[in-house]
Amino acid sequence: MTLHLQTMSKCIEAAQGGSFLEELNTKWSDHNKALQMIRDILMYMDRTFIPNTQRTSVHELGLNIWRDNVIHSSKIRSRLLNTLLELILRERTGEVINRGLMRNIIKMLMDLGPSVYQEDFEKPFLEVSADFYRAESQEFIECSDCGDYLKKAERRLNEEIERVSHYLDAKSEAQITNVVEKEMIANHMLRLVHMENSGLVKMLCDDKFEDLGRMYSLFRRVANGLPTIRDVMTSHIRDTGKQLVTDPEKSKNPVDFVDLLLEKRDKYDKIISMAFGNDKTFQNALSSSFEYFINLNPRSPEYISLFVDDKLRKGLKGVKEEDIELILDKVMMLFRYLQEKDVFEKYYKQHLAKRLLSGKTVSDDAERSLIVKLKTECGYQFTSKLEGMFTDMKTSQDTMQGFYTACGSELGNSPTLVVQVLTTGSWPTQSSITCNLPAEMLALCEKFRSYYLGTHTGRRLSWQTNMGTADLRATFGNGQKYELNVSTYQMCVLMLFNNADSLTYREIEQATEISSSDLKRCLQSLACVKGKNVLRKDPMSRDIGEDDVFSINDKFTSKLRKVKIGTVVAQKESEPEKQETRQRVEEDRKPQIEAAIVRIMKARRVLDHNNIIAEVTKQLQSRFLANPGEIKKRIESLIERDFLERDTLDRRLYRYLA
Repeated sequence: MTLHLQTMSKCIEAAQGGSFLEELNTKWSDHNKALQMIRDILMYMDRTFIPNTQRTSVHELGLNIWRDNVIHSSKIRSRLLNTLLELILRERTGEVINRGLMRNIIKMLMDLGPSVYQEDFEKPFLEVSADFYRAESQEFIECSDCGDYLKKAERRLNEEIERVSHYLDAKSEAQITNVVEKEMIANHMLRLVHMENSGLVKMLCDDKFEDLGRMYSLFRRVANGLPTIRDVMTSHIRDTGKQLVTDPEKSKNPVDFVDLLLEKRDKYDKIISMAFGNDKTFQNALSSSFEYFINLNPRSPEYISLFVDDKLRKGLKGVKEEDIELILDKVMMLFRYLQEKDVFEKYYKQHLAKRLLSGKTVSDDAERSLIVKLKTECGYQFTSKLEGMFTDMKTSQDTMQGFYTACGSELGNSPTLVVQVLTTGSWPTQSSITCNLPAEMLALCEKFRSYYLGTHTGRRLSWQTNMGTADLRATFGNGQKYELNVSTYQMCVLMLFNNADSLTYREIEQATEISSSDLKRCLQSLACVKGKNVLRKDPMSRDIGEDDVFSINDKFTSKLRKVKIGTVVAQKESEPEKQETRQRVEEDRKPQIEAAIVRIMKARRVLDHNNIIAEVTKQLQSRFLANPGEIKKRIESLIERDFLERDTLDRRLYRYLA
C-alpha cells in the first residue's frame, strides 16, 4: 500500500497549476474508497484481533500512510499550503474560487487529525492573515474617515466568519475573528474614536446612529473597547453640559434652560437605546455626567421648579394625560440629579403656593401626580407639607360655605370675600406683613375673623395680604366700565383714588403701609405697563421715584371687559432674594444635620470624627450634600448641649450621652 501511495504521490506532484488540488482531491477520494473496501474485507480482524492486541485500526493506519507518503512528502507539503493560502488571498481580493474543492481539501486535513490541520494549515493561515490585515488596516485608516473604516472592518469580519462556515473548521472561527479584531480594531481604537471631523464626538453631535451602532458592536469584541467609547462620550457630555449650564445667555430664561437640558438628555437616551443596545454602563455614565454638570449651576433647583411652574400654569393646556406624565417623568429625572433637593423643595413650595392661591394650576391631577412621584423618590417627609397645602385649599372651601351660611344675612351688599386659611408650617408665609386694607374690606375681614375663631379654638389668624387677589369694578372718565383683576396690594392703592384725584408716592406709602419694594413693583404694574396703565404717573418713567405723582388715567381703554393686571416681578429671584432663600435653606438644614448625628451616635455609641462626617453625608445625600464644615459646627453645638462628649484621651473620638 505504501508503494502504491508513493506512486500516487508522484502523479499528484506532476500535476501543474490549478489541476494540482483537483488531482489531490481525486486521489484522496480513490484512496478513501480503497480504504473502505480493505476495511470491509478485514472487518473481523478489525473488530476482534485489533482491540485485543491494542494495535492501530485498519482505517486509521490507512490515513497515517496517506499522511506520511502524500501530504508530508517533501514536494507536496509546502506546495499544498502555499496553494491554499494563495486561493484565500485571491478570494480576499475579490476573485471567485472553487469553494467546494477547498472544502474537500481542508476536510481531508481535518480527517487526518487535529494536529495535521493545525500545524500544516491553521497556524500559517492565521500568521498570513495577521500580516494581511495589518497592512490593509494601515492603508484603510490613512485614506478613510472613521465611519467608512468601520464599515470596511465590519465587512472583513463578516467575510472571515462566512469563510469559516464554507470551508474551514468551525473551531477556527474564534481564532481568525480574533486576528481581524486585533489588527483592524484593537490596534487603531484610540485613533478611530479621536479621528478629526469623523470620530466618536462628531458622530454623537450629528446623531449618526448607524455608525455609532457599528462602532459599539465592533469595539465590544475587543478588550477595553467599550470603556474607550464610554470615556470619550462621558468627557464630551460633561464638556458640552458644563458649557450649557455656565453660559449666562442660556441661563437667562429658566424654561428654555431646562428645555435644553431635557433635549440633551433625550438625544443621548436615543443614542444609547438605538446605537448602544441600552447598555447599562452607558446609561450610568450618562446619569453621572448629568449629575456632574447640573450641579455646577447653583440655580438649577430654582430653574427646574420654574419649569414645572410654567408647565403646570399654562404649558400643559390641551396636552394628553400620558404626555403630561411623560413631561413630569422627565422633570423627576432631572430632580434625581440635584444634590440640593431641599433647595428645589423650597422653590417648589413657593411656586405651588402661588399656583394654588391664584387658581392658575392647569390640572389638579398633574399637581398631585408630581407630588406622588416626589413622595416615591424622597419619602413622606419631603411632601407632607405640599400635601398639607392641598388639604388647606379643600378645608378653606368648606370654611367659606360655613361662613356665608352663618353670616350671609348680615353681610348685605358687602364685597364678596373668599378666604384661604393656610396652616403656618405648610405654606411659605411671611411672619409680619403690613398693609392697611380699605375700610369696606376691613369690616368684612373682622367679621370673618370673629366667625373663624368662634368655630375653632386655640388658633390665631394673621392676614397674608401679599398673597391675595381682588376683582374691582372701575369706571373711567370716558364712561367706560371695566372689571380689573389685581393683587390685594394693587386693590389697596386703587381704592385710595375713590377719595382723591391725585396722590404722591409718599402719600400712597403712608396710607397703605405697604413695604417700599412691594409698593414700587405694584405702582410700576399699574402705571408703566402699556395696555394695563390704569394710573398716570408724573413724571413718566420706568422707575418709581419718591416724589412721583399718580392719578387715574381717564383715557384708559382696553378691548377686553376683564383686564388682568399682573405685578411686575422677575421670573427668577433677584440676587438679594436668592441670598435670603439660601439663608433659609441653610437654617432648615441645621436641625436635619443634628438629627442625623444623634441617630448615628445613638446606634454606634462611640465614633471618630471622619466616620461621623461620612455617615451623616451618606444619610442626608437624598436631600442635600452636607458641608463637612457645617457638620463639624453641629457636632460642637451638640457637645455644648450635652448630647455628645469628646473622649478624654483621643480628641477625635465622640461619645453619645444618653
